[in-house]
Amino acid sequence: MLLIHRKGQLWLTPSSGETEQFLLGDHVWLDTQPNSEFNVPIGAVVKESDSGRILLEDDEGKEHWITARNMHMVRLMHPSSVQGVEDMICLGDLHEAGMVHNLLIRHQEHKIYTYTGSILVAVNPYQLLPLYTVDQIRLYCNKRIGELPPHVFAIADNCYFNMKRNKRDQCCVISGESGAGKTESTKLILQFLAAISGQHSWIEQQILEANPILEAFGNAKTIRNDNSSRFGKYIDIHFNQNGVIEGARIEQFLLEKSRVCRQAPEERNYHIFYCMLMGMNTEQKKMLNLGTASEYTYLTMGNCMSCDGRNDAKDYAHIRSAMKILMFSDSEHWDISKLLAAILHLGNVEFQAAVYDNLDCSDVMDSPHFSIATKLLEVDSSELQNSLTNLSIIVRGESVSRPLNVVQAADGRDAFVKGIYGRIFLWIVNKINSAIFNPASQKPKDRRQSIGLLDIFGFENFSNNSFEQLCINIANEHLQQFFVHHVFKLEQEEYLAEHIAWNNIDFTDNRQALEVIALKPMNIISLIDEESRFPKGTDATMLVKINSLHGKSKVYIPPKSVHDTKFGISHFAGVVFYESKDFLEKNRDTLSANVMQVVHSSRNKFLREIFQGLDTTKRLSTLGGQFKQSLEKLMKILEQCQPFFIRCIKPNDYKKPLLFDRELCIKQLRYSGMMETIQIRKAGYPIRYSFEEFFERYRVLLPWSLRQQNDARQGCISISEAALGKDESWQVGRTKIFLKDHHDTVLELQRQNALTDKVLLIQKVMRGLKDRSQFLKQRKSAVAIQSAWRGYCCRKEFRMVLLGFGRLQALYHSRQLAQQYEATRSRIIRLQAMCRGYLVRQKVAEQRKAACVIQAYARGMFARQTYQRMKGENKLEARNIHLEEEKHLIEVLGPPKAKEEAVRLQKVFMPNLFLCLKDHLPVREEEQAEARQRRNKLANKPTNHDVISDQEMVDKIFGFLPSMIGGQEGQAPLGFEDLEIKPNKLEEVDLDMVPMSVELEEEADGLEEYTFHKFAATYFQGSSTHTHIRKQLRHPLLYHEDKDNVLASLAVWVIILRFMGDLPEPAMFAKNATTKSSSVMTQIYDTLGRKNQVQKGQKKSSLEHLSILNESFLAVTDQLRSGEEAFQEDTSISERSMSNLEKVHFIIGNAILRGILGQEWCENKTEAL
Repeated sequence: MLLIHRKGQLWLTPSSGETEQFLLGDHVWLDTQPNSEFNVPIGAVVKESDSGRILLEDDEGKEHWITARNMHMVRLMHPSSVQGVEDMICLGDLHEAGMVHNLLIRHQEHKIYTYTGSILVAVNPYQLLPLYTVDQIRLYCNKRIGELPPHVFAIADNCYFNMKRNKRDQCCVISGESGAGKTESTKLILQFLAAISGQHSWIEQQILEANPILEAFGNAKTIRNDNSSRFGKYIDIHFNQNGVIEGARIEQFLLEKSRVCRQAPEERNYHIFYCMLMGMNTEQKKMLNLGTASEYTYLTMGNCMSCDGRNDAKDYAHIRSAMKILMFSDSEHWDISKLLAAILHLGNVEFQAAVYDNLDCSDVMDSPHFSIATKLLEVDSSELQNSLTNLSIIVRGESVSRPLNVVQAADGRDAFVKGIYGRIFLWIVNKINSAIFNPASQKPKDRRQSIGLLDIFGFENFSNNSFEQLCINIANEHLQQFFVHHVFKLEQEEYLAEHIAWNNIDFTDNRQALEVIALKPMNIISLIDEESRFPKGTDATMLVKINSLHGKSKVYIPPKSVHDTKFGISHFAGVVFYESKDFLEKNRDTLSANVMQVVHSSRNKFLREIFQGLDTTKRLSTLGGQFKQSLEKLMKILEQCQPFFIRCIKPNDYKKPLLFDRELCIKQLRYSGMMETIQIRKAGYPIRYSFEEFFERYRVLLPWSLRQQNDARQGCISISEAALGKDESWQVGRTKIFLKDHHDTVLELQRQNALTDKVLLIQKVMRGLKDRSQFLKQRKSAVAIQSAWRGYCCRKEFRMVLLGFGRLQALYHSRQLAQQYEATRSRIIRLQAMCRGYLVRQKVAEQRKAACVIQAYARGMFARQTYQRMKGENKLEARNIHLEEEKHLIEVLGPPKAKEEAVRLQKVFMPNLFLCLKDHLPVREEEQAEARQRRNKLANKPTNHDVISDQEMVDKIFGFLPSMIGGQEGQAPLGFEDLEIKPNKLEEVDLDMVPMSVELEEEADGLEEYTFHKFAATYFQGSSTHTHIRKQLRHPLLYHEDKDNVLASLAVWVIILRFMGDLPEPAMFAKNATTKSSSVMTQIYDTLGRKNQVQKGQKKSSLEHLSILNESFLAVTDQLRSGEEAFQEDTSISERSMSNLEKVHFIIGNAILRGILGQEWCENKTEAL
């Protein structure tokens, strides 16, 4: 090989007839150890050439000099393998070396995820990477596989999308070796599903918080993994029709209970023990008598008490908060802590050997740990000691107890401890399910879909493998068969059934190994179960039966000698040798009757609860049988789901970042069948639809004229040709159409784009419709607003014009009123002058009349005095005459005759006197007849309804008032102002002091018979006197025969008292009455003036019973004249409030117009004044 320079580049040209040449910097494949089982060519780069040799640097950094003799070991690398690809189906170098090199390149670039079609390969980075933020969750939401770089979120999103699209349950099978990252992938998928469900509800939080609890009680540190799952779990997440999480259910499989009692070197017990010791406070640890982890045998067997990268105290706080979220009460948490502490104390219990009746036996050594354990378990110490050192068996119906030696007693103690821990774990799982599981109703609308996440222990192959490793590897064999069945068998069978052009691909089938282990009638698990049921069965007899039945099988490797207790099985992931010792004991997984009796007699309710339902008298299924049933149930669930696969790869055994062990990775890829997977995914058609489903989903990609065709098959062809092109990358079968993985992505993107276009069109139309509707509403509103505005402006202008006219009218009216006022004022002045003159004249006339009266009284008095004097004189003269006549008669006739003559003369005189009086009677009767005739004529006179002016009414009613005010003459008030603006003191005028033109001779008893108090004493009824009283009367002052007149007179007295201000208004009307502080006469003038007419209009509500003043006055007069009775005992007019005008009308109408009450009124007024 010669090194030459050509076109500016250095080329390696082979000599001696070789044709292959390499450019410096080219990437090549170098086959270093062709004879090694797990050796494959390694990638390398041409660095330099020296003396006919070339220098290559491989992927591990090692340098190799290649001579011309071994140049056949170097091959040129395909360009697709140089930079690496996201989907290994696209590799040009389709072999194991290409797969490992692609994973190596991406691993070094921190790209830990790679696709193999729809299968995700995840390489554990052993470090935290910024790949799982909230932004990443949003980025991968509603994205198909291939749209974005590979990610576990993409698998989770496609599970969710297919569940909603196909209305079918989905499952995600996460497989790989221990420490490959299966548990972390499960948690990430849970986190993504909880985020995209859109509700962020309490149930989602509870599902997420179940993981810390399960990891604390079911995970432990192993040599290969710091957080290794020592149990399998299947999390079934339930979604409603809208894709919202409604609940979940967790199934657990095969907890490794033996880890509680013993651990391999550099391994730890379950996390919960270390978290409890580090996280509990001092007081709680003191109550449980707990110390540090180094004090307990069960925690120090692996000589490892700490774990790098874990904070046990912080994890304990997280566990406590998660338990509260999942409805664990404080008492339940404390009960769990008590049992965990009891387990630790029981682990420190030791036994000492003893001999009894030549039998090896054992006793419990004195230790505080034993007494503490009995207190925590709340059992009797002697009973617990007896159950640990003795075994009770039933022989011929009788219970026989035999002692146990030290080893057997320790095994019994460990079995008791494992039973307690296993029951605690099972109770915790059931408690979590009770919190997160919500049963669905039977209604069709409440039908649910689910996404199942299977996180099960990975394939294990240790230096010493026991029964637990056999069960774990059986589970992995089932999962591998499930993978092979779906990826290889079903696909190729369907291709043949649908007449698809296909070349069968050879693949590694683990069916034979699975049949030998678990499927054949006499499989290994069945033989172990059968031997476990025999009381005399031993591990040796079990191994003999397995060798005899399966010794010739290709997958079974028998022991090398009779004394060898190990046998081997060729699993899909390699050959594993199992130590058969203790197989039967572990498979039985039972507790002695003595121990169970102690448990049932315990005072610890929680201990009895977790063992409730466990009956030792019945034959129980073995551990292997239970596990087999659980696996069968799990496989039935998985077969009903559409599966997604995640293959987790462990890059190295040292848990170091950026360290890639090629041989370890090749081994994992080969055993998992990834090479065959790539081949069948590349050549096959993993995506398939029935014609109807495909046409219904993707017909939106066709023109409108082709969407309504009845031939679904032809429609599918039309869609595929339009979207995917006319090539052989997709095929049409008898009932289905077959597509590649990238076809599904292309179709979904085009469908999404088409739907987006249609949605945009619909949105455009709807927005146009909405905007047009809004525009029409706005235009209608604008027109309404404009109309309202124009109307408002017109009304405003009209109001301004109206206001101007109102002001003009007001000005005009004010001028008219001013003129009227001036005219009225002048009239009032004239009226006042006339009234003053009239009043003066009236007063002069009254004074003249009074003088005449006085003079008449004086003359009468003088005449009476003269008459009395003359009468006395006449009496004296008559007496003298009578005496003279008597004397004459006696003298003439004598005394007896004289008396008879006097009687006779008297009889003659009396008839003459009667005749004289009778002549005067007709004159009196004629006067009475004339009076009755005048009254009848007045009563029959028609009612006058003509309006009477105020001036006439005032003149008519108050014409008798003098023009003096307060005894002095002066100018009358202007208009209808108060007559007494400033009250003047009335001057008392004593008629006795008035000078007389004629001096009269006063006599002591001349006028006594005419005084008022004598009149009152004579004619007033009851106890009424001439003095004024300010209260109502029970009887009128004067006697009246008519009842109505009695009532009227009493009412007149009440109204007079109110008018004079001596009696308040009725209380029920006092609230609405208007208080006036003006004088009574001012109020009279106010009620009689024209101004009152305006006030009546303003106070119409209080004077609705009145019409105008004159009509009311005439109506009252007419009622009185027509005999209508206005006064009833139940509703008297005196019981309501009245204005001064009404009082005047009432007094005038009843006291003046009723002639019969005239005297009564005068007496009332006199007494009141």
